[in-house]
Amino acid sequence: MHDIIVIGGGIAGTSVAARLAPHAKVLLLEAETALAYHASGRSAALYESNYGLPSTVALSKASSAYFHTANGGYLSPRGLMIIARQDERDAFQQDSNTLGLEPISPAEALDLLPILDPETLAHASYHAAAWDIDTDRMVQDFARELRAHGGELKLGAPVRSIVRNSAGWCLETPTGRYEAKLLVNAAGAWVDELAKLAGLAPLGFTPLRRSMARIPAPGGHDVSSWPMVFGVGESWYAKPDAGALIVSPAEEDPMPPMDAWADDMVLAEGLARYEAHVTEPVTRIEANWAGLRTFSPDRALTIGFHSESPDFFWHAGQGGYGFQTAPAASQLAADLILGRSCDIDATMRAALSPERFCS
Repeated sequence: MHDIIVIGGGIAGTSVAARLAPHAKVLLLEAETALAYHASGRSAALYESNYGLPSTVALSKASSAYFHTANGGYLSPRGLMIIARQDERDAFQQDSNTLGLEPISPAEALDLLPILDPETLAHASYHAAAWDIDTDRMVQDFARELRAHGGELKLGAPVRSIVRNSAGWCLETPTGRYEAKLLVNAAGAWVDELAKLAGLAPLGFTPLRRSMARIPAPGGHDVSSWPMVFGVGESWYAKPDAGALIVSPAEEDPMPPMDAWADDMVLAEGLARYEAHVTEPVTRIEANWAGLRTFSPDRALTIGFHSESPDFFWHAGQGGYGFQTAPAASQLAADLILGRSCDIDATMRAALSPERFCS
């Protein structure tokens, strides 16, 4: 018998399990044979605290100290730039203002990213306050923290059934039968399916596919110091990755919960949008993949108890913000579960609570 079972071994589930382990008997169940297999393992891995809805930004900013100081820090410099054609000026200004980027000249943009096409480049903005996240180390550190406080971790343990009994919840998996007083639903794209398995009402989460292609360093350049670059309206983006460049069409195609893969036509369209802004054509794709970014109906994270069941807790809807919000989001979840005071203010807690879907 455990106090708490957390279902889902992505960054959301692993971090909240680690936060709870010093205070309760915790079991973390992951369906795959490795942690962070789905969306967490396919993240663009950028910390940009102005990115997202106000509640997401609040969690990201509250996570800053953890990223910069915990275990020596998880961040390395990257920078963020938005570029646009002349006819995209209004959308460019809106995106730049939202993310707090400062206008720079086309010449300055070319200094930062020398493959930009000066014939199409009319507007650019930039700031240095965006960082790469060491996502693998972050997940593994939370897993170590879980184990260090006596928590258990079971891989290859998809939940087949959930039944309520007199003691709490009883879960059946291929690795065994487990019981707990409280369930934390951090199952990513499967969160609604898990709620239905427990006999509870789903909230209407939607998994949206996002694809990536890794291409060789354009023109043989050293890309290590290049910033991440967005097209206006997040119509595509590119980011250095291990000596190469990853390019995404930034699509949001609804998909059922699954092990997602990239669509060739969608990738081709995204690569064409990227090529329209650079001087180096894409001649080869080294690899491609896709992940499911799961959103609630209002696209905000959902952190709190199920309105119909005080022993079922939602930690869901991270969308594309799972890593950058994880330190504060997991702390908020642990505080709510343990009945402690929270650093996140009441207005933001209400914006994140599943109760917002009950009115």
